[in-house]
Amino acid sequence: MISTLQSLRDLGNTVVVVEHDEDTIRAADHIVEMGSGPCIHGGSVVVEGSLRQVLAAKDSPTGQYLSGKKAISTPHSRRTPNGQAISIKGARHNNLKDVDIPLGQFVCINGASGSGKSSLVNEVLYKRLWKELVDSRTMAGDHESIEGLEHVTRVINIDQSPIGRNSRSNPATYTGFYDNIRTLFSKTPVAKERVYKPGRFSFNVKGGRCEECQVAGNIRTKLYFMPDVEVLCTTCKGQRFNAKTLEVAYQGKNIAEVLDMSVEEGVGFFAGEPSIGGKIQVMHDLGLGYLTLGQSATTLSGGEAQRIKLAAALSKLQRRGHVLYILDEPTTGLHLADISRLLDCLHRLADAGHTVLCIEHHLDVIKTADHVIDLGPDGGRGVGEVVVADTPEEVAACKASHTGHFRKDHL
Repeated sequence: MISTLQSLRDLGNTVVVVEHDEDTIRAADHIVEMGSGPCIHGGSVVVEGSLRQVLAAKDSPTGQYLSGKKAISTPHSRRTPNGQAISIKGARHNNLKDVDIPLGQFVCINGASGSGKSSLVNEVLYKRLWKELVDSRTMAGDHESIEGLEHVTRVINIDQSPIGRNSRSNPATYTGFYDNIRTLFSKTPVAKERVYKPGRFSFNVKGGRCEECQVAGNIRTKLYFMPDVEVLCTTCKGQRFNAKTLEVAYQGKNIAEVLDMSVEEGVGFFAGEPSIGGKIQVMHDLGLGYLTLGQSATTLSGGEAQRIKLAAALSKLQRRGHVLYILDEPTTGLHLADISRLLDCLHRLADAGHTVLCIEHHLDVIKTADHVIDLGPDGGRGVGEVVVADTPEEVAACKASHTGHFRKDHL
């Protein structure tokens, strides 16, 4: 890919790439780093110039990682499997073969594009588990048998699909702490005097919400042959609740003002309410401090939706049962600093005794795994074979593994 981009440049073109990949950044002629943080904390040029200038910039998070001043460290020890495993036999979907996945570990599946990673995990394993545990009508990818499914009590696919399809869905409702917020508001003096129940502050119950915009905060007008037009709701002025409801305040803020808080602000505001503040803290730990608590699901990127799903999983984390968490390329679009936060949270799931199964190419993620399954050796016809399955150190030492060659410098 890099050589292709350089060929375009050599033909006299200008190539502008938005990328966090270390090799791509090092190959660039000119680098522009934006920051210093995400969203409202961004918009400034932290450093601009050659690779040497970026490496020398003290305020550059990218430069600190590329220079080695900051790094995602290799674990001092690896988790041992719990003695149980899932064995997939005769997975014929996209020419896949037999694969064993140890349980109780952080497991990475990687390989060349087209080597069968997503087919194995999403089409065969996930759908078969979903069939066994949730919906018997689910059709899994073609395979002979899967042994060890009885060891898994729940499967959660933390993907990048939206957390909701309308403005009523948001981080607060998805992670579950909005119920606790509604209860807090119902216990305030004004709410008690007016006999307002938690439902008064719900998006789905009539009485407290703005009926004009149906808690969307805006009115959408459909136009023929042109894009729809959205205008601010003139009744609630975008606050989504009616005037009487907005008269109720908790610690000086009404429900609309609380929903407009950023995750970063919410951590401090709800510090005295662990059932709320703890869940908000998890989102903050995942680098989502810039989102608002009530931000519409329709405005979230796929990566943001995935991290909100991960936050929800962490906030409900329990040691009983055995959960298989599946993630497909979770580092897509993430800076190295964000990847470090993501890994901390993924390892918390594994530390609780569960299994994290991650399809990933990023070397810094792979080196922190307990077990790596390398599919290949190539895409296309040569797919589905397990080239090597072992610790990252053993995979890096395997001469038959294409990706193992690139891991040596990261261990």
